[in-house]
Amino acid sequence: MGGPNLEVFKFAVYVFFPVAMMLHYGDPDWYRKHVLTYKDRIFPPDERLVTKLPTDQSALRDELAKIRARKAERRAEKEREQEEGTA
Repeated sequence: MGGPNLEVFKFAVYVFFPVAMMLHYGDPDWYRKHVLTYKDRIFPPDERLVTKLPTDQSALRDELAKIRARKAERRAEKEREQEEGTA
């Protein structure tokens, strides 16, 4: 079929490909440039995390009202920006 040269080539690929990938993606500069820049998009900052969950129904309703108000505010702001952009 391929002979010993093919087997040597395949062995070299099997050994050196993972090493090359580790050297490329394990570089600290590459990590800082490509991974840490997206960290805040993937994991929210601690101040945005809700650690104290509401336990009774009235607290839950209050929290839902706050969330809906923030969402409506963002939506209104977005609509204002779109109107300013088209005008």
